[in-house]
Amino acid sequence: MRRAAVSADTHDLPNVDGALFEVPTQLALMPVSHSTHPPRILLLYGSLRQRSFSRLLTFEAERLLRAMGAETRVFDPAGLPLPDGAPETHPKVQELRELAAWSEGMVWTSPERHGAMTGILKAQIDWIPLSIGAVRPTQGKTLAVMEVSGGSQSFNAVNQMRILGRWMRMITIPNQSSVAKAFLEFDDNDRMKPSSYYDRVVDVMEELVKFTLLTRGTASYLVDRYSERRESAEALSKRVNQRVI
Repeated sequence: MRRAAVSADTHDLPNVDGALFEVPTQLALMPVSHSTHPPRILLLYGSLRQRSFSRLLTFEAERLLRAMGAETRVFDPAGLPLPDGAPETHPKVQELRELAAWSEGMVWTSPERHGAMTGILKAQIDWIPLSIGAVRPTQGKTLAVMEVSGGSQSFNAVNQMRILGRWMRMITIPNQSSVAKAFLEFDDNDRMKPSSYYDRVVDVMEELVKFTLLTRGTASYLVDRYSERRESAEALSKRVNQRVI
């Protein structure tokens, strides 16, 4: 349910459609009803290695999220075809898209390979379209980004994922994690060792849960755009007023 829009004086704005122009208000940012279910978080990682540090870091993040009260799902990218390399009805594609629709927030974790995020993670994101019919699977959902490196600390992968998050119309939280020399940060039981890197992962997951709780009830309002309201109104007008053949 959407609150009534506040009208504005647009007499000095000749290029603006006054009927569609809205004044953002504090009241509109307050959910009409509050969600009581646990935050739903989908976690994606970008490696198929048998001992993948991006997967191990993802599992550490999942443990933290569950301890913070979130409901989580981790998508296994094994068997996911390359984008456009299979029909959208492929079972792994359908699984990914259903999880994306289910989620209220996401965590993307990639190794840095050749100075960039991996194609494995990018393929997962590419299989989640900007829209499926009238539904935008990622719009208004929160996002946390993390990367692991084999050498010194770098931020190339997280920076790329931030760009993708913006493109997917997601609310990417300010904090992020970059784990350098990841092969030194996990023990023989595949658990992350105590360190400042681990503390940062805790920070990032805590911030993700906070932002998800804060925005999930108003996500549709936060990403509602004048240009799209105008486009929708024009499309509706054309459809209603078109000549019957």
